Amino acid sequence: MNTDGASRGNPGPASIGVTLKDEKNNLVACISKAIGHATNNQAEYQALLAGLEKAASLGAKELEIRSDSELLVKQIKGEYRMKNEGLKPLFSKAVSLLGRFERYQIKYIPRAQNSEADALANKALDGGS
Repeated sequence: MNTDGASRGNPGPASIGVTLKDEKNNLVACISKAIGHATNNQAEYQALLAGLEKAASLGAKELEIRSDSELLVKQIKGEYRMKNEGLKPLFSKAVSLLGRFERYQIKYIPRAQNSEADALANKALDGGS
């Protein structure tokens, strides 16, 4: 699963993009959705939550999550403390959703390796979802 959140203005109009692929790298689902007014970090968390809910609904048991948000990845891994009050409820929901999976791993990837999710987020932000 690749996730990306976008915000123009930070905070400003925001959107999410998610791709879900099977173990053979076949696209199973994608999400491209405007989410209203949010910060970039809130959008990154909203993308993660939407992806986790979709993966669970598709019956996924194991998940490899890739994001170009270093903050999100390090907070989920427990490497960064959760300081932002606005992100705490999103973080708590993410941890709860992650508990549905038998196994997961989350890793940071450079933006250049997240082009599909980024394109989906930008498509929604541009009104094309």
